[in-house]
Amino acid sequence: MSEKVIVIGGGIGGLATGLRLLKNGYDVKIIEKECRVGGKVNLLKEKNFKFDLTASILMIIEPYKELIEYIDKDFSMFFNVKSINPIYRVFSYENKYYDFNNELYKLMNTLEDFSQKDSYGYIKFLGDTYKHYIAANNYFLCESQINKFKILKPKNIKVIESLKTSNCSYHYIKKFIDNNILTEFLAFQSMYVGISPFDGPSIYTLIPMISQLHGLWHIEGGMYRYVEVLEKFILELGGEIECGKNVEKIHIEDNKADGVITNKGLEKCDIVVCNSDFSYTIKKLLNENNSQLKIGKYTMKKIQYTCSTFIMYLALNKKYDILKVHNIYLNKNFKDNTQKIFIGELPIDPSIYIYCPSKIDNTINKNGEEILNVIVRVPNLCENSVEWNENTIILLKEKILSILLSIDGLEDLKEHIIYENYLTPKDLESKFNCFNGCAFGISPTLSQTNWFRPQCKIEKLKNLYFVGDSIHPGAGVAMVLKSSKIVTDEILKDFKNYN
Repeated sequence: MSEKVIVIGGGIGGLATGLRLLKNGYDVKIIEKECRVGGKVNLLKEKNFKFDLTASILMIIEPYKELIEYIDKDFSMFFNVKSINPIYRVFSYENKYYDFNNELYKLMNTLEDFSQKDSYGYIKFLGDTYKHYIAANNYFLCESQINKFKILKPKNIKVIESLKTSNCSYHYIKKFIDNNILTEFLAFQSMYVGISPFDGPSIYTLIPMISQLHGLWHIEGGMYRYVEVLEKFILELGGEIECGKNVEKIHIEDNKADGVITNKGLEKCDIVVCNSDFSYTIKKLLNENNSQLKIGKYTMKKIQYTCSTFIMYLALNKKYDILKVHNIYLNKNFKDNTQKIFIGELPIDPSIYIYCPSKIDNTINKNGEEILNVIVRVPNLCENSVEWNENTIILLKEKILSILLSIDGLEDLKEHIIYENYLTPKDLESKFNCFNGCAFGISPTLSQTNWFRPQCKIEKLKNLYFVGDSIHPGAGVAMVLKSSKIVTDEILKDFKNYN
């Protein structure tokens, strides 16, 4: 008789883990409180067009493919994937723009517009960071960090020292590059995991390096297409998905998870997998005294968290040639405005990311509308320093529109808006149970990464497992897919089903 698994949360981690366990013969039920699965990797849909709700940058495609191949399916049969070039168009407040391309000769043309010295520095930065990526990927990102004795082997300690993570991302980049625009373009991408480039460890310079060397990709139909295919496979393999049902507690008996209590009663099982936000799970779904549980070096009360995000969704009845798929606008006083986010203040002159998938994807807009997600990093709700009311939304909307209208070629954008909507930290908290509206969960500081980060299980509680962006190896869809592989392997080992 196969073990019964209940997965709390139908986000990308819950779906991926459920699919892997189904492949290994487990009886899997996924419980999702919202009306459809996907978690934050979701969809905003109107009659004529649709938006990816949050996730928009596909930068490491291998984990996406690996999951589909794990269940003996051909990735190419279900997804039409396009390579994006240039990977970014970068606008500066000085009214200039620069295209960053994967083709080396085109990239060099852009870099040499800065200087030959910075061109050499950029290439050297890529090489040095790539070396760190190989070490991190081989020793840490793809493996569980539960066994601390294994981690502390001399060989692993040597690898850790070679990563040179003590520098912050910004200062590490400055070792190679003088130009501020080029430095800020690379540093801006560190915030993709919700950490400041002026405080976060230099290991997150892996993000711009991976984008530049491995490229960026787009799944036709948007990121939610991947969710739809996972849902289809789960149902085909006999899994059950129940939406509109809320898990209120995890049932623990003799330090063992043996079921969940929902708004409809107790449901028993052999294994509980939590894809719900980790901090929310510990504080709300387990007994209150579990807030004292040690997570790495710290109790939950001492955990640091990532920033949040504000997203403005715009549909336009005019096409704008000046935009590419991925665009970054670097505003003045980059450091001051970035640091404000992490001390609980809204940036005065924010730098923004502009996603325009309608450049290469006509399946998301029936009448050829231009589709934009404009994303601004903002404080989380931990300090309650920003009141998320209509006035705050209007303030950010006006800031964003002011930036967009300042770009040559977008001067009349405001006149062509036919739809707009917003997502705030309050939405992340209420719809997706993101603890204090933190967009990326637990902050990946040096003291909260690898073995110091929450792992896929807690020693004191049996048959309870975790997957998601707060769990090792970290935030981002690709990392969560790796997390799903790690937790599945642990379950198979624990239940003697590991080959």
